[in-house]
Amino acid sequence: MEKYNTIGNNYNETRKADGYLVSRMFDLLSCKSNYEVLDIGCGTGNYTIELFNKGLKISGLEPSELMLNVAKEKNQKINWFLGSAELLPFESESFDAVITTLSIHHWQNLEKGFSEIFRVLKRAGIFLIFTSTSEQMKNYWLNHYFPEMMKKSIEQMPSFVELKGNLENIGFKVEAVEKYDIKDNLEDKFLYIGKNNPKIYFDSIIRNGISSFASLTNKDEVEIGLKNLENDLIKGEFDSVKSNFPDNKGDYVFIKAKKNEP
Repeated sequence: MEKYNTIGNNYNETRKADGYLVSRMFDLLSCKSNYEVLDIGCGTGNYTIELFNKGLKISGLEPSELMLNVAKEKNQKINWFLGSAELLPFESESFDAVITTLSIHHWQNLEKGFSEIFRVLKRAGIFLIFTSTSEQMKNYWLNHYFPEMMKKSIEQMPSFVELKGNLENIGFKVEAVEKYDIKDNLEDKFLYIGKNNPKIYFDSIIRNGISSFASLTNKDEVEIGLKNLENDLIKGEFDSVKSNFPDNKGDYVFIKAKKNEP
């Protein structure tokens, strides 16, 4: 909870809902106007609100009271709930779809969270995940400048095989996998926002809105990493460093799963 509240102090300043990602979520959900949708780990409600504005009947659930209070202030028409993925405060078969955006690495128990989502989904319900995988994160050039931070980040990030295996073991069928590569006009400043514009990481406000920088590193590593990055940019050596980290696996991924009918 301390981690959530630490990130929450600056989160809403930098973590705006990205228009492209909202559009892809909306299309992948394929929801009808009367469908009930739940956003797990909704943070300050940015994506929840944008999907609500597109006509979805959506609720938000978040474990950080600090973040949830911000969401409530921004939109009082949406139902907001305090809680975690592992213990959802809802009746079985309450929702037609569940989404989670960049949150599964914060969960305490992935299998339990997926089981709870399976429980609250109606038959043939959709579960949409937007995340990065451990395989993808190994190809971030951030590993070169912030190795300890990235090691910790990768350790808490499930692999695609782990995600798919857990989903299928619980009773989901993976219907679609869509890679996402960082775009230059990305509005949501999450971890790999600076892939193509490394100078972004010199902004402490942006770093404070990213969980890896906010809670998985220390002042010394950040200072040394930023200094080395600055030197490489000045000497024109950054592109050479970046070339050692291929992005053929994509930077993030959408995983769309469907609850198998009995």
